[in-house]
Amino acid sequence: MEGDRAPALPDLAQILVAHARIAAHVHRTPVLTCAAIDAEVGAKLVFKCENFQKVGAFKARGATNAVFSLSEDEAAHGVVTHSSGNHGAALAYAASRRGIPAWVVMPENAPRVKQDNVARFGARIRFCAANVGAREAACAEIQGETGATLVHPFDDARVIAGQGTATVELLDQAGALDIVITPCGGGGLLSGTAIAATALTPGIRVYGAEPANAGDAAASFRSGTIEPLPPTTTIADGLRTTLSLRTLAAIRAHVVALGTCTEEGIVRAMRMTWERMKIVIEPSSAVPLACLLEGALDVAGARVGIILTGGNVDLDRLPWQA
Repeated sequence: MEGDRAPALPDLAQILVAHARIAAHVHRTPVLTCAAIDAEVGAKLVFKCENFQKVGAFKARGATNAVFSLSEDEAAHGVVTHSSGNHGAALAYAASRRGIPAWVVMPENAPRVKQDNVARFGARIRFCAANVGAREAACAEIQGETGATLVHPFDDARVIAGQGTATVELLDQAGALDIVITPCGGGGLLSGTAIAATALTPGIRVYGAEPANAGDAAASFRSGTIEPLPPTTTIADGLRTTLSLRTLAAIRAHVVALGTCTEEGIVRAMRMTWERMKIVIEPSSAVPLACLLEGALDVAGARVGIILTGGNVDLDRLPWQA
């Protein structure tokens, strides 16, 4: 909680303002369909391809909205965040577009491909131990040294509003949908998606999807409190984080259900997408389809929008390689 008030969430008007604000800086990504995958799940699927987005992930939307929302005085001191990959690269990209400095705190075990992606956009990387406490402490230290503004990966109304712009586009491009599904890690994308979708299309159902090995969001959705991340690992590294009070509030208010899937299901869905749609997606992007293939979410006969969240993959370590 922030004082005695619930954490602020954006409304549709703020999401639409964000959409206009970031339009010159991000791609309006295409939507694709695949009859062969439709046959596997018994529904009509429309994929919003954020794997084609700037920095290779939807994260460019939220980071860009946050950076271009700053006052001139705030922007002059730069921005800082903690991230194991896509959000760090997105913030570095957005800061470079505005011409301001960016610092990204990364765990010392972050994949090299993700370190390189952050560095390529000019951010200054500071490494820390691979735990939340170390990340937050390093960010606070940088803020004290520089006056930089913290742009949290998901616990930020500006970031959530930016992520919701993908759904604004999806509904415009795809026409009437019965259901929209996104992966869920910290819940920023799912929150923005749910707020935008339910405001634009009354009666639409919004689902979240996550690995069973990182099933804290589904547990939190059921209990109404923040549940800890299970002490296991998942190939969907972008989803290994817990909700915040802000994102839990949005999800509990606007989301119908969260499904979970196996690690084997993620690999199957990822490979199916590569082979049948001829596009590169990362494991986290495959989680919604994995939930459908395993029957964790009911979409029978529906028109379903799925946000493919990113395509940043280490090609030397594909999950179906020995």
